[in-house]
Amino acid sequence: MKQVASLQYGVIFKKAFSQIDVFKAFVKDIIGIDLEIDHVETEKSFTQKIGNIKVEFDLYAEDLKNRVIVEIQHQNGSDYYDRFLHYHCVALLEQAENYKNYRPNLTVYTIVVLTSADKHKTDVAVIDFDPKDRYGKGLNEIKHKVIYLTPKYVTDDTPEVYREWLSAIKESLTEQIEETNYHRPELQTVINSIAKNLVSPEEKYWMIEEYNFESDKKERFAEGEQSKALAIVENMLVKGFDWETITELTGLTIEAVAELRNSD
Repeated sequence: MKQVASLQYGVIFKKAFSQIDVFKAFVKDIIGIDLEIDHVETEKSFTQKIGNIKVEFDLYAEDLKNRVIVEIQHQNGSDYYDRFLHYHCVALLEQAENYKNYRPNLTVYTIVVLTSADKHKTDVAVIDFDPKDRYGKGLNEIKHKVIYLTPKYVTDDTPEVYREWLSAIKESLTEQIEETNYHRPELQTVINSIAKNLVSPEEKYWMIEEYNFESDKKERFAEGEQSKALAIVENMLVKGFDWETITELTGLTIEAVAELRNSD
């Protein structure tokens, strides 16, 4: 059993998956393309903002021979679907030359890895941009795709080509990995590169920063939920609801309702 830094941290995820052999192997298994690249950019951004939002890609590579752009995004939190659809579209719009040519020169694939939970509890989800006829048959006009991966929901039914990658990411979240469970050399590279004893002071700093940011965000969310609950309770009291009805309708106990009012 190897002690590792968790892949829930962006700095650790980028450290592991920016390695060219790892990036290429992961992309091959997820989208089936043999990339021809000699480097992977981290924190790639474009100078021109689209939609007044600065977009930064965690991992980014262009394969000009195969006419492909691949982005890998790591996420640990909410707004997961809309945010990375926007990022994907930015990579498309950046290629538009003029109003006479809207077809991008390069096909864009965005792979998003969510290391937290998701309400849909699905291991793999795909946005396929190709138009379909009314029988569901693709026209093979547009190849761009967004692939969402959620390792926490990997199962024995997950397609084998995805399963080993998702299982390793999921196991890393416990900060230890049983190396003998994984046979791909690229996954062994990932496991060795995130070993706890190899985490640099700078990487530890960014891990702590990310941990504090996520903790603050959860605390603000909890405070917001409490404020909303209190407003609902107060409104019901003003309208004449008795405490028994309030607890029945809100699912709160009488003690919880009283605590909410006292915390105001």
